[in-house]
Amino acid sequence: MSLPDWRKEIDRIDAEVLASLNRRAELAQQIGHAKSHTRSHYFTPEREQNVFKRLLELNQGPLDGTAVRAVYREIISACRALEKPLSVAFLGPEGTFSHLASIARFGTSSQFVPTESIADVFSQVERNVADYGIVPVENSWAGVIPETLDTFMNSNLRVVSEVYQPIAHNLLSHCARLEDIKCLYTHFQPLAQCKQWLTNHLPGIEKIEASSTVRAAEMAAADPTGAAIATSLAAERNNLPILCEHIEDNPSNRTRFLVLGYNEPEPTGRDKTSLTFSVHNRAGELVHALNAFEKYDVNLTMIESRPTKTAAWQYVFYIDVQGHTCDASVTKAINLLKEHSLFVRVLGSYPEAG
Repeated sequence: MSLPDWRKEIDRIDAEVLASLNRRAELAQQIGHAKSHTRSHYFTPEREQNVFKRLLELNQGPLDGTAVRAVYREIISACRALEKPLSVAFLGPEGTFSHLASIARFGTSSQFVPTESIADVFSQVERNVADYGIVPVENSWAGVIPETLDTFMNSNLRVVSEVYQPIAHNLLSHCARLEDIKCLYTHFQPLAQCKQWLTNHLPGIEKIEASSTVRAAEMAAADPTGAAIATSLAAERNNLPILCEHIEDNPSNRTRFLVLGYNEPEPTGRDKTSLTFSVHNRAGELVHALNAFEKYDVNLTMIESRPTKTAAWQYVFYIDVQGHTCDASVTKAINLLKEHSLFVRVLGSYPEAG
């Protein structure tokens, strides 16, 4: 086949793909209409998880799994918007890693609502201003985010999904060479996470603190000899070139985000459950409580303690375990946990992110 023949074949395939996509969209609209009569949730992470799993099993290449997932994330997002446009609250401003995580989970066909604090994200969903919220809960480099855990104490929201967002830092600047940069605008967190790279490539550079990576990009965009550490999305929104990509010292650094809502996702076979509980302040009580998970072979993936803020030296424990509350082993472990606890609250069971 010649080049024109190949392109003609691609055009034919594109027409077939477009027709199939619109047929899929029509079915999504019909599903949305049916859901409107039953008050069903429009975001069903367990269904999406199964769709991705089936597609990846069917995929024979040459597209890799990451590309297939990215394409279908947007297809699902667009079709979901035909059922009901979803609004998602996140810790702003736009262009931050929270914004990127929101897009990664919900796709670009959703409406994203930036807020000023994590507590505001909770509030937006509780007051039905937003359909869902997304909040950071832990970072592989810096540990847990206390504000997120503490806010659960006064909220009835559930965890309905999770997403891991890679933390990739970029050096943005109008300068064409590192030698031309006179000052660096940066938030304190990326500054710490890029410390070694900066020592090697920009030693002695003047550093000016910014309130966020987005604000750093805005400041650098207005300074012809300035630079900023920020996301690729911040670079795009400020029309600021990326001079150096991936300047983070730890390339495996990522942040885990939780999606907040009122769903109760069905089990998928690869799930996670988040709980909070408290025990008597007596010797051995925490050990007895946690033995419930060892007894029923339930794996803990995170444990963190936070002060109750109602009495001195009283703590609440947050844990994540593998499995769903519908799983017999998880149910038995939670029931035994209750026997050794002052209270137990299940924050949610949801599909485990890849």
